Amino acid sequence: MTAAPAAPPKFRIGLVQMRSARSPQANIDAAAKLIAEARSGGADYVLTPEMTNIIESDRERMFSAIGAEEQDPSLATFRALARNLDMLVHVGSLAIKVSPDKAVNRSFLIDRKGEIAARYDKIHMFDVDLANGERYRESGNFRPGELAVVAELPWGRIGLTVCYDLRFPALYRALAEAGASYLTIPSAFTRPTGEAHWHVLMRARAIETGCYVFAAAQGGRHESGRETFGHSLVVDPWGRVLAEAGTEPGVVFADIDPGEVALARSRIPSLEHGRRFEILEPMVEPAHLHAVGEPA
Repeated sequence: MTAAPAAPPKFRIGLVQMRSARSPQANIDAAAKLIAEARSGGADYVLTPEMTNIIESDRERMFSAIGAEEQDPSLATFRALARNLDMLVHVGSLAIKVSPDKAVNRSFLIDRKGEIAARYDKIHMFDVDLANGERYRESGNFRPGELAVVAELPWGRIGLTVCYDLRFPALYRALAEAGASYLTIPSAFTRPTGEAHWHVLMRARAIETGCYVFAAAQGGRHESGRETFGHSLVVDPWGRVLAEAGTEPGVVFADIDPGEVALARSRIPSLEHGRRFEILEPMVEPAHLHAVGEPA
């Protein structure tokens, strides 16, 4: 009898929580310090939040501060860190200029040699008017991505997403069906939406897919005036929160057992049971429908 393949070994992750400011260099320095702290704490893989390099609400200021990928100093720093620390550095996202008037919200997975193993451009743009008067038009500055991305880790496949993607469960099912055991959701959630939906949506994406969820976040009141929710999370495939931050910058750690993915999926094999279906259209016009006993 052929022996079953050995499960991937356990590993430790670190989630970097930040409060990015208007200065990319200040953000690079803050992130680099926390990444090194994650490595000192035994992390094999570290994830930073969305907009690691800048949070700026003023369009002109942002575009004057960012550049193309080839010239971005933060990316060069993080690639060198991955080499020097001998660890996987996953930059949740950077604002990268792709034309004079458009940027992309791009995630980078960097291997231990400092090479870029995967890139992902945020697909879903946060164009929202909140009840408290906050207004966001991400599509005004950023070009949406078009491709979902999975990449190989030593412990299995990882699916790359960013922040507002969280609200589109079909994306996460597609990543799980493509073999992802881990889902990354680096974020800069607003405080009102975070208080209402952060935990339940993160846990739901883990439960629906039988994947681990890694969500490094921005937290607190930023120099630009924006306030983000924080609460970086690690959620296991059964929907249990393994680690959680508050609102202050720092690092949270979790020990990951890849075997939990197969265990959760054996308990609830919903990925095997999904079916495509058609919607039955009404046979009569809605105006002709009436309640029992109500005159037609």
